[in-house]
Amino acid sequence: MAHRLLKKVLDQTDYVNKTTLEKIIWLAIEIAREGGEGRKVGTLFVISDSENALKHSKPLILDPLFGHPDDRKRIDDPNMRETIKELALLDGAFVVSDEGVCLSACRYIDASVEDIELPLGLGSRHVAAASITKRTRSVAVVVSESAIVRVFSHGDIISRIIPEIWLLSRHDRHMKRAYREEADEGITAESETDGSA
Repeated sequence: MAHRLLKKVLDQTDYVNKTTLEKIIWLAIEIAREGGEGRKVGTLFVISDSENALKHSKPLILDPLFGHPDDRKRIDDPNMRETIKELALLDGAFVVSDEGVCLSACRYIDASVEDIELPLGLGSRHVAAASITKRTRSVAVVVSESAIVRVFSHGDIISRIIPEIWLLSRHDRHMKRAYREEADEGITAESETDGSA
């Protein structure tokens, strides 16, 4: 059962395994909160439609996950979660299958800005997330170095999750449509609404 704050985010992504997406979002929240080696860490996860996501990306370095068996690369494995946190210190994206297997790490997303509209101030990681979700049936989860987690679908930001409540007043929302804000258990989530609620 999805956490109530994330349920609204997950409901907007009917073409992705919601269990896998929720696990990635929680992992992203952990990375945003903890950082690495005394500094904030940014990273990108591309979930679902992994075959196409791999076609629209290439390795930045030798892939540290290559050759390892899938059962060792599951995102619900605590050892893999810690490995991902360490690999997040390196540059590049993670590609995760719909079944929750981290297929590849340290990937460069071939991003195109064509038909992509993002607010000023968001960098290349966000452009890559918007681009890959516009060109594939993937959802992207971006951990910003400002400790905000954003979820992208169809080239747009569909949610912004703020792990540290005090950050709320420091940043713009960057969502095009009406949104709702809820807080629980030390996180604040903003999700688009259809305007009726």
